[in-house]
Amino acid sequence: MVWNGPLNKIDDYRWEIPQSYKPCMRTSAVIYASEKMIKHIRDDNAPEQAANVACLPGIVGRSLAMPDIHWGYGFPIGGVAAMDAEEGVISPGGIGFDINCGVRLCRTDLNIEDVKPRIKDLIGSMFKNVPAGVGSEGVTDVAANQIDSILQDGGEWAVRNGFGWTEDLEATEEGGRMKNADPTKVSKKAKERGVPQVGSLGSGNHFLEVDEVSEIYDPEAAHAFGLDRKGQITVSIHCGSRGCGHQIATDYLQVMERYIKENQMDLPDRQLACASVKSKAGEDYFAAMACGANFAWANRQMILHWVRQSFEEVFKRTAEDMGMHQVYDVAHNIAKVEEYEVEGRRQKVYVHRKGATRSFPKDHPEVPIKYRSVGQPVLIPGDMGAGSYVLVGTDRVMKEAFGSTCHGAGRMMSRASATRQFTVNDVRAQLERQGIYLKASTKDGILEEAPGAYKDIDDVIAVVKGAGLSKPVARLRPVGVMKG
Repeated sequence: MVWNGPLNKIDDYRWEIPQSYKPCMRTSAVIYASEKMIKHIRDDNAPEQAANVACLPGIVGRSLAMPDIHWGYGFPIGGVAAMDAEEGVISPGGIGFDINCGVRLCRTDLNIEDVKPRIKDLIGSMFKNVPAGVGSEGVTDVAANQIDSILQDGGEWAVRNGFGWTEDLEATEEGGRMKNADPTKVSKKAKERGVPQVGSLGSGNHFLEVDEVSEIYDPEAAHAFGLDRKGQITVSIHCGSRGCGHQIATDYLQVMERYIKENQMDLPDRQLACASVKSKAGEDYFAAMACGANFAWANRQMILHWVRQSFEEVFKRTAEDMGMHQVYDVAHNIAKVEEYEVEGRRQKVYVHRKGATRSFPKDHPEVPIKYRSVGQPVLIPGDMGAGSYVLVGTDRVMKEAFGSTCHGAGRMMSRASATRQFTVNDVRAQLERQGIYLKASTKDGILEEAPGAYKDIDDVIAVVKGAGLSKPVARLRPVGVMKG
């Protein structure tokens, strides 16, 4: 469905849906995009969702959409919205079903010459060590009796139980644990779905990727992040909270739907079901969402541990000896209580980031000490043929986008369309021509995530750079990819 609503060009990187578009809009909506990208964004109809978000009670500032915007549940994917911490609402549709889907980056001291000849062995070892796929199971025997601790403590639980290093937590958003988590607010069904899946990659757009540093744009920040030279090998982990987070979202959408009926809230889309942040429904969801976030941090922490083990198996060296230090781990489906200056005064808000990444600048107190002089690492994966970018936060992003930037390339084609349009052989051949080895659990996992199904990651990065939301530090080129 093509969106034909009003879209006023502010500058080369910003487009505004005026508040006058809909009677219910409490503010305007701004889409970050280039002239090249805006036509496809209209084709997706996602701007309607950005406008709908502007109708939510207590919204602060503007409803925002990043250049990787595409149609989602209620909120667009790529959407950012801040809600007043006293009078605003919290909405599961503004976080998404895969709570704390996010990216973790590990650097190494290895070079492309070390890894390229062994890439099939390395991906094969990771395929053996890291559970992946739709029904993949992790360490059920460990999780069965400790699911509440996992939901409560997240990455801290994983490190405490031997999965990774304490220093990993120092390089993780929130230290790998949202402290407002309350496992009593998570249903038995959500816990049951989570137990067999903790420590597993899952399917869809989730992946493990071995990359080489192909470009360095900001030598000072790159050095601070441990990305010192072209040809250096890194590993990216992209996954989330699996069935546990999905069930938490499902459970609380039902709670929110009852809330809006009981309180006679008038919303332009029932998928925007929400509750006051001060209500029992709102507080319970936020505590349960934090549990889902913690599950995801435990999940990625365990996967990193098994990635290190895989490198040790193949290269017969310790992970420490290979310099396998975590660069950062950042969420891109989450709600956080943060403080910003809005219209001249400091204000606490619930920032909903759905397919959007935190992008804090240098000197921000929530940036790890070792990065504070340059800013927070921002991890942006592209499609499996294009690779990823490492960015860094800016001062401007705090003033106009609630410390948020894009989260990836963004889909340009539905999964069903991709499955019809591409063939496994064609995708494999394309990646082979680029020197990329691919190993996947399923045929659909290859087709749905074909490079042609995504926007050009270079276009997305050009917009967030041009708009001043974040600055490129380095580009990572794929060498081997493991798909669920």
